[in-house]
This record gives sequence, C-alpha cells and structure tokens, in this order.
Amino acid sequence: MKATKLFALICLLGMVSVARAQEWHPELTELWDPVPPLVTPGMGLSAPSDALILFDGTDLSGWEKVRGGNAEWVVADGVLTVAPGTGDIKTRNVFGSVQLHIEWRTPSKVEGDGQGRGNSGVFFHETYEVQILDSFNNVTYSNGQAGSIYKQYIPLVNASKGPGEWQIYDIIFESPVFAESGAVIKPAFVTVLHNGVLIQNHVEIKGHTPYIGLPKYTPHGKGSIKLQDHGNPMSFRNIWVREL
Repeated sequence: MKATKLFALICLLGMVSVARAQEWHPELTELWDPVPPLVTPGMGLSAPSDALILFDGTDLSGWEKVRGGNAEWVVADGVLTVAPGTGDIKTRNVFGSVQLHIEWRTPSKVEGDGQGRGNSGVFFHETYEVQILDSFNNVTYSNGQAGSIYKQYIPLVNASKGPGEWQIYDIIFESPVFAESGAVIKPAFVTVLHNGVLIQNHVEIKGHTPYIGLPKYTPHGKGSIKLQDHGNPMSFRNIWVREL
C-alpha cells in the first residue's frame, strides 16, 4: 500500500510539473525594451563611434599642464612623447566612470632599472594610478610594476612587451561615490587589460595611490585624466575614452 501511494504521489508531482511548464511561453522572459544604442566598433587605430578622442596624433589641444598652461610634450609623426621636466599633463575635459584606451611605448634604448626605467602612469581624477613601466626583464616591487594599481594591487600576470614595442591598456574605471558628508558610499573599481590580457579584475580601489603612506579617500566630483612625466621619454598614441 505504501509503495502504491508513493508511486501515485510521484506521478501527481510529475503531472503538476508538466502542467506548470506548459503554462510558460518563451515570450514571458523576453525583453524588447530598451533597445541598446548602435555603436560602430573601431578598426585598427580607429576608435568606436561613441568615443571621445583624447589624442588623435595631431595636437595637444585637449590637454594642459597640471600646474597650468599649455602642455609642452612633443607631438611628431602621430606620436605624443614626454618632454622630461615639463611636468604632468591632464585632459581639459573631466570625467566620471569611463572606458579608456591608451597605447604606450617605452624607449627602445634601455636606460636605468627598476622604477627608473620607462616610467609613467595614467591617473583617473588625477588621483588613482595605473602604473606604466618597462617591466620586460626589469625587477622592481610587484605592486609598482606595469599594470599595477600603484602600491595597491599586483597585476595577475606580467603581459609586458619589450622596450620600444607598442603596448595597449584597456581600462574600465568606475568612479567612487561620496555622500554629502564625505563618506564613501561606493569605492572606485578598476579592470585592466594589458595587451589583451586581463591583469586587474574589477579590483576595489582603497583610496589615492601615494608614493609614501597609505591610501585614503578625499571626496571629489568628476576629474581629469592625467599622464605622468617621470623623467623618461615615454610615447603615447591612439588615446580615447568612452563615458560610462
């Protein structure tokens, strides 16, 4: 008797499951609105159709010195090169969360070692640095090598090319959110692909990225993107950004 009742119960449950499945239709889980806007992907050195070009190889009209005045880095043959001693430069436009594409090249002639070899950096809000460095057979502290979130996160792998070769960063930067009191509602997050290889996977930024001391947050709104003059003749090209 017990076996018969159990079999009947199993059959009943199976019938209920089938009946419920028959009540569902594919369209019940289809979303038709909103329709994503169309974006034409970039080809080669061209940017996506919705990108803002920060450097197109012709001039520095979109940049200025951090300490004031027109940027004095050198533009030649479609390439932007640091003029050592002229200072950091930043975008005239300010941004929040962005997708940034930047191509960079360390000098082909190797000079110095560690942090003194092919050093620069890209800073979001002029505050949060993704390190640029010649990390091809170059030993330094791991949270200061190419692709590190400076002094915070070691890259997952070292995807560096050799001196004089063009390299690519594709960076997703999510800006922090602050309350009116200055408290951090949401910290910043960064994802970095170096030469197409994921090296920072949505890491939580702990605050600014100082050379000395511990990171901390200071409330801010939108900010410029900064490139660093660290005394090395680093080169850049094909810089564009998509606001998120």
